[in-house]
Amino acid sequence: MAKKIFALVLVVMLLGVVGMVSAQETRWDGADDLPVNPLECANGEAAPADAAATEAPEAPAYDGGMAVNAPDLTGAEITVVDIPKLVGIGYFNATAQGTQEAAAELGNVTVINDGPTEANIDDQITFIDNYITQGVNGVLFAANDPVAIAPVLQKALEAGIHVVGYDANAQPDAREWFVNQAEFNGIAKALIDSLVTEKGDSAAFGIVTSTFTTPNQSRWISEMWAYAGKCYPNLKWLETVEAQEDSKLSFDQANTLLNKYGEEIQGLFGMTSVATPNSADAVTQAGLCGKVAVIGLATPNPMKPFVESDCVKSVVLWNPVDLGYAAVYVMRAVVDGTFKPGDTEVSAGRLGMLQVVNGSEVLLGPAFVFNKENIGGFDF
Repeated sequence: MAKKIFALVLVVMLLGVVGMVSAQETRWDGADDLPVNPLECANGEAAPADAAATEAPEAPAYDGGMAVNAPDLTGAEITVVDIPKLVGIGYFNATAQGTQEAAAELGNVTVINDGPTEANIDDQITFIDNYITQGVNGVLFAANDPVAIAPVLQKALEAGIHVVGYDANAQPDAREWFVNQAEFNGIAKALIDSLVTEKGDSAAFGIVTSTFTTPNQSRWISEMWAYAGKCYPNLKWLETVEAQEDSKLSFDQANTLLNKYGEEIQGLFGMTSVATPNSADAVTQAGLCGKVAVIGLATPNPMKPFVESDCVKSVVLWNPVDLGYAAVYVMRAVVDGTFKPGDTEVSAGRLGMLQVVNGSEVLLGPAFVFNKENIGGFDF
């Protein structure tokens, strides 16, 4: 009888171990299913400001698309349309500012900043399609959905229009180059390490993202899952919620997580420049500053009140003005034929030489951490 009881207990224990492994192997909601590459563990120490910087590897074979029979416009005036996920929010106002700064410097580029007022892929496709019909020389984009946007971008390429992405990628063959703001695994490491620094290596947290199909956020969440599993296996992911790049919905979804998990939740990750300040606002209004850490990606201006009040300790990002600026310089170099498949770097004005990674991506550089000491020096 004792042997039977022991065997039963052993089976239950083994099933429990299997269940734990299965739970760890199941990716968090909002993650994609692409391969992950977690960086080395930080041993609980805060990630430095340049945590997202890695040495650019030797560029592998080019995997981007090609504009078909594009006209020779070397040095000529060109018109480029910039269609981000949506217009009218601080982040994409900043990228638009960067595109205009680059156009002014170059002197032979006109940039039209346009796009939907909501992060809706169908609307974004319509905008791009309309500009293909009107006739432009180049399309810049930040994709709401990497797969759904591909056909209209391929249509642009087939019409001889050059296509360069930034911020959120499409399928590689649907554009020529993608300007990547930072390595995904570096951003993930910075975010997770920041939570651990504030709340310890067994904290429970939720995530407020835009949609489960938005490519850059899905990549960050995948790499966060991989890095947390490797370095901090006792961290507890509670839930990921979608907020559609909408201010009110981001605030409401953050409140939903706070109310649903009560004292259990110790951290909120905001994966967008809309989700993060509204999550901070939700924590502030709930009187939970200091109890629930808010960590995420956002532009400095909307985060200043929360950083200055000590409700938010740090904000991880890059300079979106530089991102839009770099995208225009890459577009100009592609049109001029000075940046071609197989190249390992490209000149980007005041940013200097930018490295090629992953075949057809241009790396903007390391992330930047805004905190109480430096956030006042930025205005976007």
